[in-house]
Amino acid sequence: MSIKKILIVDDSPTERYFLTDILVKNGFSVSTAENGEEAIVKIKADKPHLILMDVVMPGQNGFQVTRAIARDPETQDVPIIICTSKNQETDRIWGLRQGARDYVVKPVDPQELLSKIAALG
Repeated sequence: MSIKKILIVDDSPTERYFLTDILVKNGFSVSTAENGEEAIVKIKADKPHLILMDVVMPGQNGFQVTRAIARDPETQDVPIIICTSKNQETDRIWGLRQGARDYVVKPVDPQELLSKIAALG
């Protein structure tokens, strides 16, 4: 399945704008959520092909939301790339254990992000 619809989950308006700009310029359709709870509602209403997940957010953190999505039979087939400023190897391993397919550290390099998306498509 080729990836067209991407959901960005990030509490920072600046990050949402930055990521949306990169993705839209490269032909993706983008929706956004400010936190994990909003993300889960949006995923169930209109399932994206990919989720870019921040970790540090109010309410549930990105690891918890990733785990919830990965364990739900309705949503477990949607790949998640964690997109965070947490750059420790232990964070990366933990994120992948929660069900994420990949892990990108902020500030995001547009080419790196696009190649990771292409690898999942």
